[in-house]
Amino acid sequence: MLTDITFGQYYPGKSVLHRMDPRFKILIIIAYVVVLFFIHKIGGFIIPAVFLLVEVILSKVPSKMVIRSVKPILPLIVFTAILNMFFVAGTPIFKLWIFEPTWEGLYNAVVMVIRIILLIVSTSMLTFTTTPIALTDAIERLLSPLKIIHFPAHEIAMMMTIALRFIPTLMEETNKIISAQKARGADFESGNLMARAKAMIPILIPLFVSAFRRAEELATAMECRCYNGGENRTKLRQLKITRLDWFAVGFMLLLISCVIVTNIYLPF
Repeated sequence: MLTDITFGQYYPGKSVLHRMDPRFKILIIIAYVVVLFFIHKIGGFIIPAVFLLVEVILSKVPSKMVIRSVKPILPLIVFTAILNMFFVAGTPIFKLWIFEPTWEGLYNAVVMVIRIILLIVSTSMLTFTTTPIALTDAIERLLSPLKIIHFPAHEIAMMMTIALRFIPTLMEETNKIISAQKARGADFESGNLMARAKAMIPILIPLFVSAFRRAEELATAMECRCYNGGENRTKLRQLKITRLDWFAVGFMLLLISCVIVTNIYLPF
């Protein structure tokens, strides 16, 4: 039921993307996401889409995993597209009772769908090619300048990484609970919306109990290992910047330049 959710998972490998400095990967992804929101023409997405396709090929992550990262968001994508089609003023395509989709709404819907898909795939590639430990170190290093104002950079990075790390674990736990409830005769697929919502209660209660239990076990394990935050902590693997990282930055700057040009000169 929830096996299609791959967000937060790491795919082991030794590809070019796996070897990149995680700090640069985070910054590049942030820049890529910002660029996507500045594009308002369908043709402007061609270059970012090619950039992302090259990234997926270089990462050597199976295409099935990439597709599965988009599938859980499909209902949201469809809902967003419908809203844009029917609630954007413009030239009507047809009229059915009170519903009147417009060509401008259809255009906006296509732009929104492309943007969301590229956004989900690009952010998923970050977790596919970066271990949780490397992600923690990178976030902490990027937030370290804020320590001057006593910002808890290490603690924030640790919380974010633990949250990402336990998404697949909680999904697996949910599947086990659903299978156990079905074996006891529970029905999650028949009935109206209210009946299905009530049927989710036997899933949510054990899931919350399991999540709190895992959180307590993790806290106990960290205390037993004398964890006391980021003060005076050393790291086994030091982050190093290589030529590959600077090449990726240059490639990203080229992408931004191309997007600016296409936004200005493309007619559609």
